[in-house]
Amino acid sequence: MSLITTHVLDTSTGTPAAGIQVTLRGPQQQQIATGTTDADGRVGDLGPESLTPGTYELVFATGEHFEARGVEHFFPQVSLAFSVEAAAEHYHVPLLLSPFGYTTYRGS
Repeated sequence: MSLITTHVLDTSTGTPAAGIQVTLRGPQQQQIATGTTDADGRVGDLGPESLTPGTYELVFATGEHFEARGVEHFFPQVSLAFSVEAAAEHYHVPLLLSPFGYTTYRGS
């Protein structure tokens, strides 16, 4: 498993959000990795085996998820910035998503 993982749940349906493209950007805003959520809404392999401390960002292409289902939505993408302090520590950044809002937290 990579040091950065994510999980997307669509709270409007109560189901995992499969097929969402996720991009990981590093401290210099460079693209480090991309992945797509699986049937369980997870991306388990997103990023390098080591990280330097700094601010990283996950960008979720949420608009495509809702458009594919014909659901009106407000956010075409969600960008989550977070701090990496320990280079060998695992960071799990889940996204709880609905058509007009979202929330996140540091998972385990």
